[in-house]
Amino acid sequence: MKLLSARSAAVEPFHAMDVLAEATKRREAGYPVISMAVGQPSHPAPMAALEAARKALGHGRLGYTDALGTLSLRTAIARHYRTRYGIDIDPQRVAVTTGSSAGFNLAFLALFDPGDCVAIARPGYPAYRNILAALGLTVIEVEANADTGFTLTPESLEVAAARAGQALRGVLLASPANPTGTVTGRAGLKALADYCHERNIAFISDEIYHGLTFSGEETTALAVTDEAVIINSFSKYYCMTGWRIGWMVLPEKQVRGFERIAQSLYISPPELSQIAAEAALNSTAELDVYKASYGANRDLLLKRLPEIGFTIASPMDGAFYAYADVSRFTNDSMDFARRMLAEISVAATPGLDFDPIEGHRTMRFSYAGAREDMADAMDRIARWLS
Repeated sequence: MKLLSARSAAVEPFHAMDVLAEATKRREAGYPVISMAVGQPSHPAPMAALEAARKALGHGRLGYTDALGTLSLRTAIARHYRTRYGIDIDPQRVAVTTGSSAGFNLAFLALFDPGDCVAIARPGYPAYRNILAALGLTVIEVEANADTGFTLTPESLEVAAARAGQALRGVLLASPANPTGTVTGRAGLKALADYCHERNIAFISDEIYHGLTFSGEETTALAVTDEAVIINSFSKYYCMTGWRIGWMVLPEKQVRGFERIAQSLYISPPELSQIAAEAALNSTAELDVYKASYGANRDLLLKRLPEIGFTIASPMDGAFYAYADVSRFTNDSMDFARRMLAEISVAATPGLDFDPIEGHRTMRFSYAGAREDMADAMDRIARWLS
């Protein structure tokens, strides 16, 4: 009997999660593990979110909501766009999701048919590649390097599509980006949106690290087009990873199609998380204090990583990652990550997660942890390599 489908065999492991699992095992065994492997803030959810959740648990009446979320949260998210970006959107265009991961599933299922070609940046978030492969879509990885400003451009998309010999049906861009930290400004987003519009290509803008920009021009794609699918999350800026709650902003004509798929795949996002998320939207002052701590960690890594002998491989303009070239010490980032965890109990993610071609010589370090842990990790790595 066949145990797994062919498409499951085509999905690569998410190495960051494998590293996290091994780090957790070591921590439970008593080792002093510092994890820089996953993008998980060390701060708790905002106090207002926790209090709202406690109150909801107190009365215990939690159940299904509309498939696209409560009207109250959708309205609050629409208000967020007016307050933060000066953009008015109809709350009916907002879809609340079970984390941004559910948003990607819905976008790929609603917008594409099996075999369609979707372009993503390389290096880039590995779950894009893995979900697309699992759904039978063709992934075109477009190199994002210093020549392209570490982002996608119409020119780089043209070259990649010609090389693949297939027309693009979708383009997915993250800004700020994981793992590079690249922030694509308004002009770059408009160029991509115009390129996609002229060719009937779906444009998906991953904005889950909005609020965590340290340099550059943080712009939502809604500022340059109404045709993009926007995906965002409460996991990063709002420090609510385990609550599994995110949202999308959809073109008006696509809302019902997304809703039909969401009804069967997810029923609805968890009501408790929706209640907490709505409260979190009003916690900017508290969250900006957290952001300042990431900024201090960023400054630390910008100084210490080159001193250790690593080269910063891309801008650290946003998110909370340092993507570093470690080829002075290894040409096997997987082995390097394993040895670093086993020998000094520091967990980081091998670059092969993000770049299957050049990632053997890179590592990603998340600096979303506590300042003392980040400093300790840098000291351990420096001693280890010296």
